[in-house]
Amino acid sequence: MGARRAITGVRRKNDGTAETAARQKVDAAKVALGERGPPWWTDGSPDLNRHLAHNTLYADWFAALDVKDS
Repeated sequence: MGARRAITGVRRKNDGTAETAARQKVDAAKVALGERGPPWWTDGSPDLNRHLAHNTLYADWFAALDVKDS
């Protein structure tokens, strides 16, 4: 958030060079957080959405949990 606030501050000063630097910091933060970069959904991992945990690769892990039926 500090990098985003920096953009606002340099805009008020009308400093294009500083704004570019601030925008690069925002971009670096987004890449570090995984918001930008290669898409994770095309990494070749199986899509386990809409599957019960006990029917997936996580069956053993799920069986070890202390889960109470509701």
